[in-house]
Amino acid sequence: MEHYAVKKLAKLAGVSVRTLHLYDQMGLLTPSIRTEARYRLYGKKELLRLQQILFYRELDIPLKEIREILDDPAFDLVQALENHKAALRAKQERISTLIDTIDKTLYHLKNKTMLEVEELYDGLSPEKIAEYREQAMNRWGKDRVLKGEDILRKLSKEEVNEMKQELDTVTKQLLASSEKDPFSQEVQTLIARHCKMITKFSGRTEEQGLRDYYKGLGELYLSDGRYTKVNGEENPAFAQFMQKAMKHFAETMLE
Repeated sequence: MEHYAVKKLAKLAGVSVRTLHLYDQMGLLTPSIRTEARYRLYGKKELLRLQQILFYRELDIPLKEIREILDDPAFDLVQALENHKAALRAKQERISTLIDTIDKTLYHLKNKTMLEVEELYDGLSPEKIAEYREQAMNRWGKDRVLKGEDILRKLSKEEVNEMKQELDTVTKQLLASSEKDPFSQEVQTLIARHCKMITKFSGRTEEQGLRDYYKGLGELYLSDGRYTKVNGEENPAFAQFMQKAMKHFAETMLE
């Protein structure tokens, strides 16, 4: 069986010799052989264990916890590798999303096309903007509102206008369908488009928690007629229709 000295293993694994010495001192990775000359030699078993250590470190798990995991008699190497693969893929997706966001932000900054907050609320007076933002922060939290605005500001004005136009179009179609069954397939198809736009505008790109958010928004429509005005006038019937349709969609289609 082939064995590896500390320097060779360190080079192979991409870690420092000092790191391997630390792992040995902690009892996290001990060599299979210690020669009379006090050389450390590592075999296949230790290489597999080091691989696990490095995977867990990549997931930011503390060394003490890693030792407890690997020393657990119930530890399953195959299952651990499957879990690592899933976790690393998820991390890869998050990193890809962050890189895309950075690229888009750099593009807009370099070309001076980053939108101002006021442009997101085009058509409202500064007083109304402040009022709506304060109400949104009180209801959904300041961090959530600022995050949503930041996501939108990284889009081009054309992209934001297209989103606004789509939301306006689907809202008008929902208004035209407000006398129909809010649970019907026709209405729920429109509500799906409405939810998609609301999700983009709010910055809620994650699915988790979207059900409660969208259902809560429907309740807000019902309690505050300003959000479902028609031709400048509050329309309680439309608000009630939207609340029922949004609640049904949230409970049956969202997580």
